[in-house]
Amino acid sequence: MPANLTPDYHNAEEKLRQAQTDEERVAALEEMLRVIPKHKGTSHMQADLKTRLSKLRKEAGRKKAPGRKSGHYVEPEGIGQVFLLGPPNSGKSTLLDLFSKAAPKIGDYPFTTRSFQPGMMRHQNVWIQLVDLPPVSREFMETWVPSVARYGDLALLVLDLSSDDVLDQAQEVLDLLKESKVALAGEGEEFGQMDSGLAVLRTLLVGMKAGAPGAADRLAMVREILPNYRVYTLDSQDPATHEGFSGAVYAMLDKVRVYAKQPGKPADKDEPFVLDLGATVIELAEKIHRDLAQRFQFARIWGEGKIDGRKVNRDYVLEEEDVVELHVG
Repeated sequence: MPANLTPDYHNAEEKLRQAQTDEERVAALEEMLRVIPKHKGTSHMQADLKTRLSKLRKEAGRKKAPGRKSGHYVEPEGIGQVFLLGPPNSGKSTLLDLFSKAAPKIGDYPFTTRSFQPGMMRHQNVWIQLVDLPPVSREFMETWVPSVARYGDLALLVLDLSSDDVLDQAQEVLDLLKESKVALAGEGEEFGQMDSGLAVLRTLLVGMKAGAPGAADRLAMVREILPNYRVYTLDSQDPATHEGFSGAVYAMLDKVRVYAKQPGKPADKDEPFVLDLGATVIELAEKIHRDLAQRFQFARIWGEGKIDGRKVNRDYVLEEEDVVELHVG
């Protein structure tokens, strides 16, 4: 699969070539890692960049406080990086607190969040990174927010369904981000890094305080005005609304979890291999070990609706929770 590197990536690469100090090289590598398109065609490049960056940081002897990174780069973790975007007091920090152990600062006043706050959300046997960002508002917005959010795998547009201003706030967020070359895509819309410099993020609209008086009516208006967005409603006081959230986020990341097994042994279903939707058997082999892919002969597949142990070739497209037995020569 071609890498399809963007102009932003090539600019960062040129900065690396011209760097004179370790600090400049680290900054250039961080930018390259931030702007590189995130798909299977660049997986090896991403791994190489992370290795080079780690080595250079050690060589430079950079001393950092725990949990801090240079600039506003958010180190991706887990199977996907999801940015929380929304107006002031929309409930972003509450959402992060509900689904991670990040313990963000939560206040009932605007602009409580002034920096990014990452946390890890568990979905069954995988982890997804949630990153709370400062609010988006014409009153005040941290200038770096769009430049960080543009490289996420998914955006959560978080809105407060208890507010009568929810529609105006939603439109303000969409407009401000668009002015900074970041668009939040609804269902069926193209997403990714565009040649025009526009970053289009697939988006899940999250309605907070779904149990508030009048929330259902406001939600109906949101759906009418923004009909193309997939919507999930949450209430921090109602655990029943929390149960499907991680699954909804996972479904929008377009990933598949698969399990490898050795002949005659059961699969380890605690540690899945996670690949992009549409990945093939040979891509799983490459993810496990390059030598395994080179020696690949055939595979056997187990899964829902499949004939157990069916023999398949290298181009077989994997599905969610397939069990794969690789055979090599």
